[in-house]
Amino acid sequence: MKKIFTLFLILTFFGMGNAQVSFTASPISTTGAERAAVDMNGDFLDDLVSVNETNIQIYYQQPNGSFVMRNIPTSFADNLPSWSLAAADYDKNGFTDLLYAGGNGVTFMRANNNDGYDEITFPQYVFSQRSNFVDINNDGHLDAFVCHDVAPSVYYINNGDGTFTFHQGDIGDYPTGGNYGSVWIDYDNDGDMDCFIAKCNVNGDVNERSENQLYQNDGAGNFVEVGEAAGLKDNMQTWSSAWADFDNDGYLDVFVGSSDGSFTHKLNRNNGDGTFTDISASTGINALTITGIENCTYDFNNDGYTDILSNGNILLNNGDLTFSLIPFALPNNNGSLGDLNNDGFIDSFTGGNIYYNDANANHWLTINTIGVESNINGIGARVTITSALGTQIREVRSGEGFKYMSTLNTHFGLGQDTEIATLTIAWPSGIVDTLENVAVDQVISVVEGSTVIGIDENITNNLILYPNPTQNVLYLGDITDFTNPAYSIFDTQGKKVLDAKVELNTIDVSNLATGNYILKIHDGSTLKAQRFIKK
Repeated sequence: MKKIFTLFLILTFFGMGNAQVSFTASPISTTGAERAAVDMNGDFLDDLVSVNETNIQIYYQQPNGSFVMRNIPTSFADNLPSWSLAAADYDKNGFTDLLYAGGNGVTFMRANNNDGYDEITFPQYVFSQRSNFVDINNDGHLDAFVCHDVAPSVYYINNGDGTFTFHQGDIGDYPTGGNYGSVWIDYDNDGDMDCFIAKCNVNGDVNERSENQLYQNDGAGNFVEVGEAAGLKDNMQTWSSAWADFDNDGYLDVFVGSSDGSFTHKLNRNNGDGTFTDISASTGINALTITGIENCTYDFNNDGYTDILSNGNILLNNGDLTFSLIPFALPNNNGSLGDLNNDGFIDSFTGGNIYYNDANANHWLTINTIGVESNINGIGARVTITSALGTQIREVRSGEGFKYMSTLNTHFGLGQDTEIATLTIAWPSGIVDTLENVAVDQVISVVEGSTVIGIDENITNNLILYPNPTQNVLYLGDITDFTNPAYSIFDTQGKKVLDAKVELNTIDVSNLATGNYILKIHDGSTLKAQRFIKK
């Protein structure tokens, strides 16, 4: 593709030298509404997705950054993603499914193994706004959540067999709605996903219907609205918020974007005790006076501090809880965000163009999360890295901002750091994986449980295998803690090579190649694991 023009802006930091964020636009021919930059075929490269009533157009990204386009016919979609689109592999078949949130209802496009899509439309009326995939009840299966504009919000609980059960209320339950921008985050660092809903009144009135809501997850499937106690019950017109750890202190802060010129944007710092403080006045965000509906966060210049993208304007993080404005860096709808040429920098897709990040010399890391006990995309996982810069955290989310779907890959900027001391992934299941001395400027995939550190850090000592090393058969010791257990075996790269039910306390490993492996025994509530050697 020929690059036809460049949006170029240079910003000078106070005391930090020159920092550049610029994008070059390259046209791409699309059919339908452009809605997503997300991996659709399981190769972890972000693809481009546009849809209409009877077609899904996908530009599949290739390892060299080029694209191969395919149009995939579908049955007539009863609802289009006129308000938002969410994406995830909710049936765990290796292909990404889509959720169309329309003005009259919700349609799922379920990707099948024949590289086509099966339409599933629910009959309930939903004036849809933001939609998300998230494991609401933490059973390892992805559910779907959709904000309702004129009634309590709705969600679809995954039954584990590719079907959903419809629910309404409890999360975003104001009787006449006003629910616009949902985002699922772990604001209190307790290991489960909470929900923040940006609220708005379509006619511009400010009343109880437009008070932002924060729903705290108690870990047992119950949600309590705590917006006022947390200091986030703002009565303002907003369509979306942007959550990130802007000061790298280990807690998620939140930028709440105004969609009405009568209100200003707000930046709230997480105090680490379940409450937030409005620090807007001291941060420089008031330089942004343009309002709108799209807000999200990425580290666009890879300096190790997350920036804010608000309606095409970048608030570049100076690393000290102040921000410097780069106006009109991207089109005012932000678009879908992801790495669209596999170079470690975040790009944008919108308006018939890819806006390529012109990059710089800063280092980076991208992580692909592969769930085993948790959902297959690892949505809801907390990813933490430590380096000379300090500690950074990210979360895997499906559905941020208001309308678009962005990458499911986890991206970190690292500035001039050349090594990551530790990389930790806390999965929704409670399993924790830790890698040490990770090289920069690469994409890695981490399979849940592949480093065998879990809720009980002594699990590697609790499972008796013999003989070890073994040539043909592993014999298990006492497994009376389990009910109808299954096993999974992973190689040292984290790839699952065997799984089945446990029969007669023996496992046949005769067909495995010689090498080191990890055996996990699990039954849905108990997990034990141990390394073994195959001779």
